[in-house]
Parts: sequence; structure tokens; C-alpha cells
Amino acid sequence: MKILVLIHEFPPVGGGGGRVARDLALGLTARGHQLHILTAHMHGLPPLEELGGVRIQRVGRQRKTAFRAELMEMLRYNLAVLRAGRQIIRDWQPDVIHAHFAVPAGAAAFVLSKLTGVPYILTAHLGDVPGAVPEKTDRWFKWIFPFTPPIWRSAAKVVAVSEFTRRMALQHYAVPIEVIPNGVELAALPFRLTRPAGDPPRIVFAGRFMEQKNPSDLLQALARLRDYPWQCAMLGDGPLLETVRHQVAELGLTERFRLPGWVTPEHVLAEFARSDILALPSRSEGLSVVGVQALGMGLAMLVSGVGGNLELVREGENGFSFPVGDVETLAERLSRLLTNPSMLQSAQASSREMARKFDLAAILSQYESIFSSIQKNKNVPIQ
Repeated sequence: MKILVLIHEFPPVGGGGGRVARDLALGLTARGHQLHILTAHMHGLPPLEELGGVRIQRVGRQRKTAFRAELMEMLRYNLAVLRAGRQIIRDWQPDVIHAHFAVPAGAAAFVLSKLTGVPYILTAHLGDVPGAVPEKTDRWFKWIFPFTPPIWRSAAKVVAVSEFTRRMALQHYAVPIEVIPNGVELAALPFRLTRPAGDPPRIVFAGRFMEQKNPSDLLQALARLRDYPWQCAMLGDGPLLETVRHQVAELGLTERFRLPGWVTPEHVLAEFARSDILALPSRSEGLSVVGVQALGMGLAMLVSGVGGNLELVREGENGFSFPVGDVETLAERLSRLLTNPSMLQSAQASSREMARKFDLAAILSQYESIFSSIQKNKNVPIQ
């Protein structure tokens, strides 16, 4: 089957949604499908590239930063996709279009489908749902929301990456929505290394340094636990990175933190292999890709009780949740894991067991089933 994938951020640009698209593309290609990805251009990246048999085409004017797309950049991406996508559909004749994010890619898929007759499926990742990430999207959703219902209604199938994302979307769009979580190839994950005797527990945060990811709360919680043994790595880039670095220095904790900035996905996994606990203090979350990866590598989970985070933790079994913004509770629950080695080891084993439901092989089969059903029902010829 030929699948045209539309996504405005694809690794190394963007966050978890791009990594989901990459893993799906590589997995589907390995199963014999042909995929062509249209994504946004950025300085230093080639306009055309092949990755594991997947054709990646970067279009439009270059976006400014890897970790955030502005509204005008997304609009320019859509215009470039309409130009390139129509030509690809004429020449290549894909069976289906797969749009990641209702905004912006869903809008381009909607128009291309109307112009060519090729059906599209839509995968919602939370940031494309009105009100789901208010600090990130509410400013521009108030302008574009009236134009979005047809995007959801016209899709041959709508998928959400978590039950929380599905519930949020249903508050605004009366369409059937299936939940297919983000997946991870468990067999390909590196083993988590055994800590040498006397080595303190290692805590890791991986994500954009933005208000949504709320990195400062983890720092403030660890400052309350300065008398406990621990080391912490905070991986990622974003507008709050320098603020966090300054706070670490002010608190006199420089020797206990590593803040390397942006790192590759491979570096993230290598850090997970050296770590014991994943901390996700997010203010909102669809289904964190790094959270699923951490489960697969057997890290104990410490997550804010919002959105898809709650799908990553069984309270008291593989870790704990805490109310978003509640630094005191975050510190108290983190202290339990730091001071009780048997609890920490039990949580890590439970995470690995829980990860089975996110195995990429099962996720790929669910998407294949959707693509096949759409192909069977397609009765409008490509023009």
C-alpha cells in the first residue's frame, strides 16, 4: 500500500509526535508498504532524504526553531504541502493520506482529499485539540477553531493517541474516534544498566523546556531533597532551559544536574539505560513518547496526574502520580523511591511488564487494519 504522510515536524525537528510518525513509517515500510513523508524544512536538513526506505521530503520556508512551530510557519507549511502533495498524488497515486495533527497537517489533508479523491486518516496528538494545551494553543485556536470541524468530519478515520485525547476531542467534534497509543519497539530498546554499588539513584527528565512540560517543578522538588542521594539529567531544549540552568546554580546543585540541551533520540535512550526514575511533571500531555520508552526500559514512573500520563502509571506499582504543580507531593513521592531500594526495583519490573500493551508491533497492526478497511471502501477514483 502507498501512504502519503503529512506532518509539520519530523525528527530531528519537533517532539514526540514526530517520533511517533517516524516509528510508524519505518515499521510500516518494513512490512512492505511504501511511504512518502511531507514535512517542514529547516536549516541544515536536506530537502530530500531516504530513511530506512521511507522517502522524506521537506517543503516550504525554513522554520525558526526545532522545538516550536509558530502559527504562520504552520500556515506556510500547509501551502507548500498543497503544491507538492497534489503533484505527488498525480504521479505516485497513493492509496491513503495519513495526517498527524489536525492542525496543521489535517487541513492540508482535507483539501488534498477534496481535490484528488484520496481518503485520509487523522491522528490527533493532543496539541491539535482545542483547550487541551491552553498555554500552547489557545491563543491561535480562538481564530482557527471555526474552520476545524470539517477536517475531523471528513476524515475516513480519526485516531487519538490516548483516551484523554479522545475525550478532549469529543467535547468539540462529534465523530467516531479510535484510540491507538504511541508505540515502542520493545525488542530494540537497550537494556537498562545495573547501577554499581554505591552509585546514587538517577532521575531523568526528557522534553521541551516549555511551560507545558513544567521542568522547574522537578528542580524545586529535588531542591527539597538535597540531603538524599540522587543525580538528575534533564534533556532537551527550549525557552526555559537557561532559566532552569540559572536556578540550578542559584540552589548550589550544579554538581548534581546535567543539562546538555538538545540531544538525539539515541542519546535519550542511552540516558534512560543509565537511569532509574523518569519524572514527567507536565501540565498537559497526550501520551508521552519518552514515557512509553521509559516504561519499555523499565524505569520507575513519577508523573503528573494529567492527560495520558495516567495511562503510564499504576499507582504504587510502577511508580506514582501527583497533582500537577504540587511540588510538595512530587518531592514526597520521589523520596519514597529514593529511600526504598526494594520499592524502586519492584516499580521498575512493573514498568517493563506494563510496557507490553504499547509494543509497536501491535500498534502497526492496528494502523494496517485501518488502512486496509479504507482501501476496500474507497470508491472515488484519483483525478
